[in-house]
Amino acid sequence: MKPVKALLAVIFTLAYAITNAQLRLPAIISSGMVLQQKDSVSLWGWAGPGEKVYVTTGWDNRTDSTITTNLAAWNLKVMTPSAGGPYNIRIRSHNTIQLDDVMIGEVWICSGQSNMEWSYLSGTSDIASEFPQANNRNLRFFHVPKTGADRPQDDLKASWAVCDSVNIRSFSSVGYFFGRRLQQDLNVPIGLINASWGGTPAETWTPEDLVLHDPVLRSASAEQKPFPWWPSLPGQAFNGMIAPLTKYRIAGAIWYQGESNTGTWSSYRHLFTTMIDSWRKAFHKDLPFYYVQIAPYKYGQTNIGALLQESQTRSMAHPNTGMVVITDLVDNVNDIHPSRKRPVGERLAGWALGATYGKAGLAYRSPELASAVQEKGRIILRFKNAPGGFKVNGGEVTGFYISGESEAWFPAKAKVEKDKIIVWSPDVKTARFVRYGFGNTIIGNVSSVEGLPIVPFRTDDWQPEIKEVK
Repeated sequence: MKPVKALLAVIFTLAYAITNAQLRLPAIISSGMVLQQKDSVSLWGWAGPGEKVYVTTGWDNRTDSTITTNLAAWNLKVMTPSAGGPYNIRIRSHNTIQLDDVMIGEVWICSGQSNMEWSYLSGTSDIASEFPQANNRNLRFFHVPKTGADRPQDDLKASWAVCDSVNIRSFSSVGYFFGRRLQQDLNVPIGLINASWGGTPAETWTPEDLVLHDPVLRSASAEQKPFPWWPSLPGQAFNGMIAPLTKYRIAGAIWYQGESNTGTWSSYRHLFTTMIDSWRKAFHKDLPFYYVQIAPYKYGQTNIGALLQESQTRSMAHPNTGMVVITDLVDNVNDIHPSRKRPVGERLAGWALGATYGKAGLAYRSPELASAVQEKGRIILRFKNAPGGFKVNGGEVTGFYISGESEAWFPAKAKVEKDKIIVWSPDVKTARFVRYGFGNTIIGNVSSVEGLPIVPFRTDDWQPEIKEVK
């Protein structure tokens, strides 16, 4: 009978522990957090099954309650006011947790691979000047640790931090400059969630079933080589770094990735837009999604960078997206990490301010080709998003190539006339097609008068040659 009594004692002890479980919150629901303003936001966590959980919000002194499920989970939605703070939130069941220094404002996720991840400690050059004035209690960071998982996780290990001269050094430089401009222009608290991991392909940020159940994506994913330093399998970064955040209400996402998908450029647009839609579904919101086009770089195969850029350009047709062009920020095509992150973050912020927050008078869209007309052996190019015309950054216009009937390409002469550009070449009698900035390392030098570079383009549909670079 003793073993039976011992077993019963264990069962009763476990039952008591479960029914009297301590109230617990996920890492992202903690003191110092920023909640999305004027929205129905979720507060959630765990306690004993069937327990009643009370939540009192400091901005209105209102108390709401809910009851935990049989799986010991609870979730309560509360309405946030306009931007402000600091406030406290009191959550209680068998025990009480008080969250202090809670701000209400705008929350954005910053994600992608190394160019999003890179910080001052990684070698970005233009953030050190921010240290003296970095202290800003209205700018908060939440740095998600690099975590791959086979199944979606419900929590992670991280904490909110106020921006200061220490925390800024290890946080995404692109994310910081994005958030700083939003904070200055909107004058509200900004919360930045950095979930980035160098080397990662987009497949690992996309739910596994969406990749494996799609023949095109499954085939492309199989071409990703495994590395010990980052996950390459579908869904692993999503499961470990995005899934734990999906109940948290956010304003939108910024994204800087693509270098690790150049080898499978032909399926990238499909993959990328699938990923965007999966995040929108997971967060239950039509998130604005603003991203950075990859920079010119000397890849191991010809044209794969240009073709990935083209896929990113075509992805702008997906609703509620926008792309930042950074061809003018490249100092060395042998370095895949352009060191100047300030203009990258600020251009992303331009998209958010103009397209999401409706700020008038902002130039945030790069000039895009609108038409190409053949005339007397020349090609006349007209553009949208360049009402003030163009400027040439140093010397003669570079980056244009034209072709006739054959697939031979020749450097083109170019002349800027207000809102149009005329291109020709003495080597091409009858110009038919034009390319601009199309090539792994071809960099044009024309921008709008506001300083936004022209989106690289081509008017032909020939298959560019792809071969190993010697």
